[in-house]
Amino acid sequence: MSRVEGLRANSSEFTLEGEPFRILGGSIHYFRVPRAYWEDRLLKMKACGLNTLTTYVPWNLHEPERGVFNFEDQLDLEAYLRLAGSLGLWVILRPGPYICAEWDLGGLPSWLLRDHNMKLRTTYPRFTDAVNSFFHQLMKKVVPHQYSEGGPIIAVQVENEYGSYAKDGEYMPFIKEALLSRGITELLLTSDNKEGLKRGGVKGALETINFQKLNPNDIKYLDGIQPHKPKMVMEYWSGWFDLWGDLHHVYTAEDMMPVVTEILKLDMSINLYMFHGGTNFGFMSGAFAVGMPAPKPMVTSYDYDAPLSEAGDYTTKYHLLRNVFSRYHAQPLPELPSHQERRAYQPVVIQQHLSLWDSLHFTDKPFKSERPVNMENLPVNNNNGQSYGYTLYETTITSEGALNSKNNIRDRALVFVGKYFIGVLDYATQELALPDGKGKRTLSLLVENCGRVNYGNSLDEQRKGLVGDIELNKRPLHDFIIRSLDMKPGFVNSLESSGHWLSMRQRPTFPAFFQARLYVNSLPKDTFIKLPGWNKGVVFINGKNLGRYWSIGPQQTLYVPGPWLHRGNNQVIVFEEQETDGKIQFSSSPDYGMTVDVQ
Repeated sequence: MSRVEGLRANSSEFTLEGEPFRILGGSIHYFRVPRAYWEDRLLKMKACGLNTLTTYVPWNLHEPERGVFNFEDQLDLEAYLRLAGSLGLWVILRPGPYICAEWDLGGLPSWLLRDHNMKLRTTYPRFTDAVNSFFHQLMKKVVPHQYSEGGPIIAVQVENEYGSYAKDGEYMPFIKEALLSRGITELLLTSDNKEGLKRGGVKGALETINFQKLNPNDIKYLDGIQPHKPKMVMEYWSGWFDLWGDLHHVYTAEDMMPVVTEILKLDMSINLYMFHGGTNFGFMSGAFAVGMPAPKPMVTSYDYDAPLSEAGDYTTKYHLLRNVFSRYHAQPLPELPSHQERRAYQPVVIQQHLSLWDSLHFTDKPFKSERPVNMENLPVNNNNGQSYGYTLYETTITSEGALNSKNNIRDRALVFVGKYFIGVLDYATQELALPDGKGKRTLSLLVENCGRVNYGNSLDEQRKGLVGDIELNKRPLHDFIIRSLDMKPGFVNSLESSGHWLSMRQRPTFPAFFQARLYVNSLPKDTFIKLPGWNKGVVFINGKNLGRYWSIGPQQTLYVPGPWLHRGNNQVIVFEEQETDGKIQFSSSPDYGMTVDVQ
């Protein structure tokens, strides 16, 4: 087709090349799907009758350290855009800089929080400088893939649900200008829930709405503030996210389909958030705090009860949606791509264990500080601080008594005296009794960042580790030795060379790393890891971080993509905080825990 006029919103329906056009969209985040499966997931999207892919761009992955950019491999955004274009999908790009997405700090890099005066998502100069620097790199990758340049991008979203934050009236115009001045020429959009629409728009961008249950008054409201314009549900929530310690949310096809049908009957465009959720690999899941006494972390799976499951399986929702969307196409839809085979591998037995205390020499040089220092302000990672994982704080004590966290632990600490486990301090438990003992002893607090809040008004307060003093018998403790345990691939791979691995005949000392080998004798297939009898930790396969597991659930399995395995021996390393039953089990289907309907 000739490229004369891209997506326009000049009347009550979208036009593309001057012809009426309805967006039938779905969200799939490239950073949540193994690259080897991008094509499979996008082909399944196309076969469902969708014509548009939407994706966020996670700043914190693309700029892990200030001025250090990564657009390689799993983060090759241009390859993803080219792939979408080659399959005949249009793209709505949502580059943030804030993306929410149930992703750590809503996609903002944690190094921004090194500035104690930081005001995220405002025109605070140090924030806008960082955004400009990132957009300068990002837009060079994006601009050539716009519709007018022959690419698939037909629209770009300005920020994300700013109406729910709205701390600075100058901010949205700044972000809009940051896009335009770097060559973005396609249609601009904003997206907000009904309440956010009052404050989330910016002149020159089409406002869209986000919801799950259809309220006719919300549509009327959108029409009222934006008459004679196309109406679009930018996020039609096809399911919901899960929090550790809660139940697994499901949104039934019976509840969903009448809403989708009604949206289409109203001549609206739609984007399914999510069409395919994928996985929060590594330590990237966020946390939720709105209306709660303390934040609760997101689980590792981002299955979302979406039409295409975490592992890319068709669901009832998928087939029903395909049936509905097929009516909006003149031609028959493509054949369904074949189903991915899965394997429940035989259980593997743990061969060796390595105590955390024996792995410390593989960490960066310890940092000495009179007072506790939060992880973002540690002098590690080229002075960008620590972003994710665990931080170990150690000091010397000479007495027994009451250890009080003063609610300065973010988010959860295992407490040891002389490497002997005493208990856990977190938001609910803020005091522990330390036992008596002779002379000087080492008090150790292994503090986990369980995930930074990704939505709401507390973004500026998401520093992790020890964020203030802790007290023993009402006196602040001093003189800490602090070690960063972010468990990056370099650290995990270096453990192999440790001379301290012990066989399982010797009792492990917790926390510890446990090593096993998964032997695969044919073409590797997707599988799920199950760890009954284990408590809490992280799993690495061939050096890749699959994410966190936690026996409190709801999630009881971790997704293992087949392309991350190879024929022969695969190294499995589990970091476990408190207990093990000595083996790793596999399943061909996931277990997301007891379900509850989305309210």
